[in-house]
Amino acid sequence: MPKAYILITEDVKDPEKFAEYGKLAGKAMAGATLLAFDPSPQPLEGEWHGPQTVLLEFESEEAARAWYESDAYQEAATIRQSAADCNGVIVKGM
Repeated sequence: MPKAYILITEDVKDPEKFAEYGKLAGKAMAGATLLAFDPSPQPLEGEWHGPQTVLLEFESEEAARAWYESDAYQEAATIRQSAADCNGVIVKGM
C-alpha cells in the first residue's frame, strides 16, 4: 500500500491564535511524520497560496484521512482555520 502525504499551505493572520493551534496539533500528531515545514517556499510555477507550507507523511491514504478527520486534530484544525487562510490536499504516494 503506497504512503500518502498531506500538504497544507497557511497564510497566518493571527499569530497568537495560530500558536494555540500548534500546541493542540502537536498533541494530535500520532501517525504523522513531519517531512517539511517552510515559512517561505520558492514557487517554481504559478502562484503559491500562503507563505507557510507543511508536508506530512502517513502510511496510507486511509491513515492520512483518519488523522485529519480525528476528533483530536479537528479540534486543532478549527483553531488553525480561524487563525489562517489555509489550503490542504492529500497526495497519494507511488
